[in-house]
Amino acid sequence: MAIQLYDLAGADEALRFSPYCWRTRLALAHKDLRVETRPWRFSEKSVLAPFGSERVPVLVDNGRAVADSWAIAEYLEDTYPERPSLFEGPGGRAHARFINAWADQVMMPLISRMVVRDVWSALAPQDQEYFRTSRESRFGRPLEDVVADREATRETFGQALAPVRTVLRAQEWLGGEGPSYADYIVFGGLQWARCISRFELLDAADPLTEWRARVLDLFGGVAVAAPRV
Repeated sequence: MAIQLYDLAGADEALRFSPYCWRTRLALAHKDLRVETRPWRFSEKSVLAPFGSERVPVLVDNGRAVADSWAIAEYLEDTYPERPSLFEGPGGRAHARFINAWADQVMMPLISRMVVRDVWSALAPQDQEYFRTSRESRFGRPLEDVVADREATRETFGQALAPVRTVLRAQEWLGGEGPSYADYIVFGGLQWARCISRFELLDAADPLTEWRARVLDLFGGVAVAAPRV
């Protein structure tokens, strides 16, 4: 039986844009594990209740449910050690844990400030009120005001990515000689914006643009083929 992954969907069921779900989807592809994705929307919290979670990703494997993208990555690594490693050992796992924390605390909030209004536009009608209310409470202002200065946010975002850029000038992947879960963490945020918004986060000459293109082409182009708004 294929692994099941509950994956955030927009009004168009084919539009899958969660950055955390993208981390998991690439981790599964890296492990060469067959997965059946199940679309989930914000208004369907009862669907995830049996798994002890209120948000995606949720992975179900042989009757065991695992929530949270980092927990899923560790589960896949520990459960399928014979398959390609996501971390290449304890040092790589520690490295990825740092990247995960940095992305969640620095990178993701900046991306959210640039695309949050576009996310709202792409949601199913039954999700829009919840999303607007919860995000406007978080930001303390209307979504339209949040993205009004996204050009300035883009500049701040570019500065925040300087350490990633420095690493990619020295090596092809954040994982070193090949892609690792660290690459999928950072890529997940960029794929979120790529799928949900037409606002471009990166300059064409940015080393991250070339790296993103290489990640898009991994695993038969699973990411490059993803529907976009």
